[in-house]
Amino acid sequence: MHHAVPLITTIAAAFGMALLLGFLAARLRLPPLVGYLMAGIVIGPATPGFVADAEIAAQLAEIGVMLLMFGVGLHFSLNDLLAVRKIALPGAVVQMAVATALGAGVATWWGWSVAASIVFGLALSVASTVVLLKALESLGQLESVNGRIAIGWLVVEDLAMVLVLVLLPPLAGALAVAGAVAGPSPEVAASGAAPAALWWTLGQTLLQVAAFVALMLMVGRRVFPWLLWQVARTGSRELFTLCVVAAAVSIAYGSAQLFGVSFALGAFFAGMVLRESEFSHRAAEQTLPLRDAFSVLFFVSVGMLFDPLVLVAQPFKVLAVVGIIVVGKSLAAALLVLLLRYPLNTALTVSAGLAQIGEFSFILAGLGLALGVLPAAGQSLILAGALISIALNPIVFAAIEPALRWVSQRPALARKLDRLDDPLAELPQSTAAKYLKNQVVIVGYGRVGQGIAQALKSRGIAFVVAEENRELVERLREEGQATVLGDATEPATLIQAHIADARLLVITTPQTLEVQQMLATARSLNPALRVVLRSHNTEEAALLEHEPATTVFVGERELARAMTEHVLQHVAAPTA
Repeated sequence: MHHAVPLITTIAAAFGMALLLGFLAARLRLPPLVGYLMAGIVIGPATPGFVADAEIAAQLAEIGVMLLMFGVGLHFSLNDLLAVRKIALPGAVVQMAVATALGAGVATWWGWSVAASIVFGLALSVASTVVLLKALESLGQLESVNGRIAIGWLVVEDLAMVLVLVLLPPLAGALAVAGAVAGPSPEVAASGAAPAALWWTLGQTLLQVAAFVALMLMVGRRVFPWLLWQVARTGSRELFTLCVVAAAVSIAYGSAQLFGVSFALGAFFAGMVLRESEFSHRAAEQTLPLRDAFSVLFFVSVGMLFDPLVLVAQPFKVLAVVGIIVVGKSLAAALLVLLLRYPLNTALTVSAGLAQIGEFSFILAGLGLALGVLPAAGQSLILAGALISIALNPIVFAAIEPALRWVSQRPALARKLDRLDDPLAELPQSTAAKYLKNQVVIVGYGRVGQGIAQALKSRGIAFVVAEENRELVERLREEGQATVLGDATEPATLIQAHIADARLLVITTPQTLEVQQMLATARSLNPALRVVLRSHNTEEAALLEHEPATTVFVGERELARAMTEHVLQHVAAPTA
């Protein structure tokens, strides 16, 4: 019998306790995630009894973060990231600035130093990508426009935090001049505050990140899909899964060691380059159980860091921290999204996704503590805020639908928030007649939608695109394509696309609940309408195929051609 097996002991304790408490949470109609966090507290050092190895748990959790981010990359192309840059880039930067100011302001009021206040505020400004992914997956919105905007927003935040983590040691010397809580550490004193050194560090970091991105886009996009194809040709399921996992973990580790990029971002870009392979959907399916298992360890490791005594010792400070994370940061994000002329449902989804903090906050807090610029109380408050906000996040997401219904019952408010007078929400008066009758309506302009649109265009068949991505609609309008901005589950969007006179509706968004709403709306406006749509799995397809005059295709790239051919069979080129 081997007694010194901390790895096995930690895994067994984490999974066993997470299963028990996750099951109890589900029976109490709470998210299982709450049970996972409580499992971490139970096996953590702050509670009596068995104590798991926190260092091993943290490393296992890091693997979970890698695999989750890799899975996101498999469904998120560079084009998707560029498509949301006009909202994700300014939105993330401004939101981080607002949240940092709120956190720093509260910390200054508590009597903390300038250095401690800024680090504390930065730790509250960045959300956990892992928590967001789990929430979007549970809602089936991982590939929706709102989901892509939220993910793009957090990718920008992660990139910003990479710079913060690299620049904090040299900046700590300058910040310590204002007076650190416990005096500057030797690392701070040695770091200096020379402006030239700071600019050199910043430039070096930007070059490293740029080199990594360029390498992945120019080399990785060719090498790794080719490698996946070679392994797939062997016919071995085990080798295929091993190749996918090895690519995810190896690229993540290599990016951190060679380019200073975080494990999470490295894994994300690994998924993006492997998405170029025709086996990307298979890779996502076969790694899903592994990703789910290790993601549980992430939440358990968060719980292990938490000391419940902070709730008793500093309840008002904890309440202030949670208020900044859940309320202040979310309101700032929602207002920014609305100011950028995106609809209310997008604003609520993004703000709900940002109403928590996670892995980067822990890393920054630990670094600030090591440098002597953040007091131990700051780290405790950050952990408390993370645990509570993560536990509340499913409830925040669940509040989106009631909030939308409440707004919809007040037409004046709904008109103002959703900007129903937006010129992109309706076809221009100058739209040609061929787009208004006997046309094809395409909902969603992703890879599948673009392929179908190109096939229709090459045959002279008129079509109207309904799309939620504002930047994409603006580009299509500039190209002369008839396009409507809006959510196709709303009657107003389909009415503007003239669905009542259309001959075919093509739905390329795979979210089943949204598709059912679109079908109900479209059929109420055009009962004889024929529909072609896509789904991600056979269970959803079987549910949707019961709809009359409906053809369902399962998959993405490999079935996009078949879906396009089916569409072309049911439409004919317009006569002169």
